[in-house]
Amino acid sequence: MDPTGLGLPPLLAAFVFGLLGGAHCIGMCGGIMSALTFAVPPSMRSTARLSGLLLGYNLGRIASYMVAGALAAGLGTLVAITPVTRLVLQGLAAVMLILMALYIADWWKGLLRVEALGKRLWRHLEPVGRRLMPVVRVPQAVALGAVWGWLPCGLVYSMLAWSLATAAPHQGALLMGAFGLGTLPALLATGLAARQLGGLIRHRATRTLAAVSIIAFALWQLWGLLPGAGHA
Repeated sequence: MDPTGLGLPPLLAAFVFGLLGGAHCIGMCGGIMSALTFAVPPSMRSTARLSGLLLGYNLGRIASYMVAGALAAGLGTLVAITPVTRLVLQGLAAVMLILMALYIADWWKGLLRVEALGKRLWRHLEPVGRRLMPVVRVPQAVALGAVWGWLPCGLVYSMLAWSLATAAPHQGALLMGAFGLGTLPALLATGLAARQLGGLIRHRATRTLAAVSIIAFALWQLWGLLPGAGHA
């Protein structure tokens, strides 16, 4: 029995969710990572320093995801989460994954309307982030990452729907932490090799491959929610 109360498969699925969403993360946040990297004075731009700052940004970002997951799951404790409701919320998360894939591949941009829901909060947080720049120390990077974690993002919102379905704050936090770790490789790579990766990520074939992979993962999740079905 998993002592956290959340089995490995959901955590693993959340991690894969983040991993497959890397193309969206790079498209949405890669520019931020690149700008922060190039903002470091050339005399201080050693690989070790940049690596520390990038880890700091992402540590703060993932911490904010976990707080959001705990809050969403806490909200779930205030409503009646029945087995049917839980399935509906998990299905919603999978559907949002498909919408995200369409967005990544530039096939349909309807998800922008969902992301617009968080812009009101972001208008209050963005000035706080600006006051932390330019970032030259790791504590600054962690603080800026914590602000950045609340940037409106459909990928994050679809995971929060899943966290809400857990109706347990510690489980919601763990799900969002696993998701955040899944997004880590793409954003670290972008920060350290921004110029080299930019063209590759923007290439239509790369984005299409990522979108198809995400759709396949979402369909796999939906299949597992059907009565009598299971994940092979």
